[in-house]
Amino acid sequence: MVFYFQYEKARLERKRIVEMSKGYGKPKVGGPFTLKDLDGKEFTEQDLLGKYSMIYFGFSHCPDICPDELDKMGEAIDILQERAPNVLRPIFISCDPNRDTPDVLRAYLSEFHPAIQGLSGTWEQTKNVCKQYRVYFSTPPELKPGEEDYLVDHSIYFYVMDPEGDFVECIGRQDTPESAAAIVLQHIRDWKKEGKPLDPTPLPYVQAKQAALATK
Repeated sequence: MVFYFQYEKARLERKRIVEMSKGYGKPKVGGPFTLKDLDGKEFTEQDLLGKYSMIYFGFSHCPDICPDELDKMGEAIDILQERAPNVLRPIFISCDPNRDTPDVLRAYLSEFHPAIQGLSGTWEQTKNVCKQYRVYFSTPPELKPGEEDYLVDHSIYFYVMDPEGDFVECIGRQDTPESAAAIVLQHIRDWKKEGKPLDPTPLPYVQAKQAALATK
């Protein structure tokens, strides 16, 4: 019972902070952007609509933080897929456009959960999407020979967007896969209570699994 009240208090506080961020004069999280997926198809903020999105900004050369956070994201995805199937779209946005080509990102993300969708763009496109999400962006616009070995400073959060593309939650490094999933599940429940629609279309990795089973 004590845990429930603590959880509910924390949930209401997070909701209050999110509502404050939408107020007059406050910085808005999220907005228009144009990137490309790993197949070269254009992906914009409009493609976030219909499902909840969990967005993480990182880079493939990150030595430890990004792998840890992507592992956590993968575990949270499995929990959510079991309890609320096909309503979460997990996304990894590269903030290192110089090195993270689609092929590099594809190889990198293959080590993590197959649901995670990789996005990248030009330096200007990456700078813009980082600005929209209030993510610190430090990647140099141009590299000279021999300058390819560098680290990128970036924010360490999962940005949760609702099916209308509005920011609703910022999940931090201190969260576990279980607490991250619980936070998103609560938003999903609140959304359903209001009678709002959710796109139930299976994610590509689920469709691929279903197709493989159908051929057996």
